[in-house]
Amino acid sequence: MSLGAILLSFIFVIMALFLSNAFKLGLGRDLIISSIRATIQLLIVGYILKLVFGFDNPIAVILMLLVMIVVAAKNAAKRGKGLPHIFTKIFITITIVEIVTQAFLLGLEIIPPKPAYIIPISGMIIGNSMVIANLFLNRLKGEVEMRKEEVQLVLSLGGTVKQAIHPILKQSIKSSLIPTIDSQKTIGLVQLPGMMSGQIIAGADPLQAVRFQLLIVFLIMSAASITAIILGFLIYPSLFNKDQQLTISKWE
Repeated sequence: MSLGAILLSFIFVIMALFLSNAFKLGLGRDLIISSIRATIQLLIVGYILKLVFGFDNPIAVILMLLVMIVVAAKNAAKRGKGLPHIFTKIFITITIVEIVTQAFLLGLEIIPPKPAYIIPISGMIIGNSMVIANLFLNRLKGEVEMRKEEVQLVLSLGGTVKQAIHPILKQSIKSSLIPTIDSQKTIGLVQLPGMMSGQIIAGADPLQAVRFQLLIVFLIMSAASITAIILGFLIYPSLFNKDQQLTISKWE
């Protein structure tokens, strides 16, 4: 794709700005900032990836993955503002998910140990884990606020913290996974995923592109489940104080 074609693609941003102004949505500033940021960030990442792929050095790959995990954890931590050590817990969760999935892929030689494979696939896994963490925290906050009397009742009757919070954790985990599950149900029928489409546009065999996409679909499903479950069990103790009292007021 030429530079001219990319510049012409900004017509879509202009269309969004026009609609925002026409309906007085107040999104003009956000649309402009997000478009500029996306352009700058992707250009920078493009040059960085070119260097990393050229080096083919494990340390460079690890540093790249660490940066991605830190940024993802920092973004998701905004949803849990007020919870103790929320950034650290999300960072640990995403790191575990990344290690488990890559150990499986590399250990079974499903993908070769090359930056061109590891980094893009890791980006999809880390990005999806970030979204799941956001969804989980948002749902958990709503469930705790809505069902705090239920939690307090269980505790007052002698129940443990784990018994009191378990139904809420279960519902929050389930709700955070629904978008991922629903999107997988219609994949190939309603939407053609980006990785598959990109490979086909680049001239790859459609069946080979489908195989790679299936790998990503299964990875994302697994990563989503692991993320929600680990994060839930890392976070729930911080919802209570040492006297086993719900401290929802600390959650902003």
